[in-house]
Amino acid sequence: MIKVAILGYGTVGSGVFKILKENSNIITGKAGQAVDVKYVLDLRDFPGDPCENVLVHDYNIILNDPEVEVVIEVMGGLKPAYDFVKAALEEGKSVCTSNKELVAKHGAELIRIAHGKNRNFLFEASVGGGIPIIRPLNMHITADRIQEITGILNGTTNYILTKMGREGADFESTLKQAQDLGYAERNPEADIEGFDAVRKIAILASLANGKTVDFEEIYTEGISKISAEDFKYAKKMNQSIKLLAKCKNEENAIVASVSPRLLSPDHPLYNVNDVINGILVRGNMVGDLVFIGSGAGSLPTASAVVSDVVDSVRHLNVSTTMTWSEEKLQLKDFAESKKKFFVRAKAELKEIADVFGDVELIDAGIAGEKGFVTGKISEEEFAQKAERLGGIISRIRIES
Repeated sequence: MIKVAILGYGTVGSGVFKILKENSNIITGKAGQAVDVKYVLDLRDFPGDPCENVLVHDYNIILNDPEVEVVIEVMGGLKPAYDFVKAALEEGKSVCTSNKELVAKHGAELIRIAHGKNRNFLFEASVGGGIPIIRPLNMHITADRIQEITGILNGTTNYILTKMGREGADFESTLKQAQDLGYAERNPEADIEGFDAVRKIAILASLANGKTVDFEEIYTEGISKISAEDFKYAKKMNQSIKLLAKCKNEENAIVASVSPRLLSPDHPLYNVNDVINGILVRGNMVGDLVFIGSGAGSLPTASAVVSDVVDSVRHLNVSTTMTWSEEKLQLKDFAESKKKFFVRAKAELKEIADVFGDVELIDAGIAGEKGFVTGKISEEEFAQKAERLGGIISRIRIES
């Protein structure tokens, strides 16, 4: 029997506890031996809860117990999660986590420590919730050069954009509805400004390229400026608006970004709606692979965590092939990346043509402005032309 400890008894932690208890026979069969929760660590008390008999408030009890082979970190954040996880690995315990902030910031270091102890640091649940994506990237798509990873990686923003598109609602009222339904936090900044998605794409980009991608160097733009009028134009163009997290090989360099994009119906992620996540992986040999499923929630995320626990038990004293180097990957300057842009501007057609040349006009019946699609130009060139034209209301990148 393998003893494990759960750090944090919130939404995901309680889900992990539930799965380990209720599916114990299935897990025993898959892991090769029984998995028993010896400790649950939390600052709070839970009178009458099933975890009550194993609840502790002092992490050192877990750290210093040689019976604990696997530590499950589902606390979130960097402090004290980083210190707890690093100490556990150095003590020779495997760690499974759903903590995207921890993995994005310290993933390479923690993998190195785990390998040095012949243990594992696994993080399937850190990206895409219940969607299996880390393990396929790391173990199954290994004969390909990954040319692109594009993902709808945040259920909150996808729900908001889907509802705005269907109902023609404005951003603020849709955000409030999302908060009332529990899809968005009271402070939704991490979701709506793209900070959640950028950490996730940094993890995927690091795995795909074998070097550390610093999420702080990735261009990040959220959805708070997307309006009901933007969706009128999108409908006229027969396109949807999604917040896409991307890393792509462009001219032998990796460009990464998080931003709203217009998608046509032939794009694999066009119909990924509501709180569902979707991830497109494009390999130079295998072609396009698409992963779609629940990207958040207690049990989907907890299920991914428990799958890592099973893997850790199977490979108790053997490091798996999970790896990326602590060497930083130099990203291509986003300003050099080229694409088409959809633009709304208070300008006359002649002025637009003088600055942008031949454009495709989009008439959504909105007075006092013009909507148009540019040719393929770089971010830098667009910024220069937009400043020259003036009167820009908004612009959305068009996904090719």
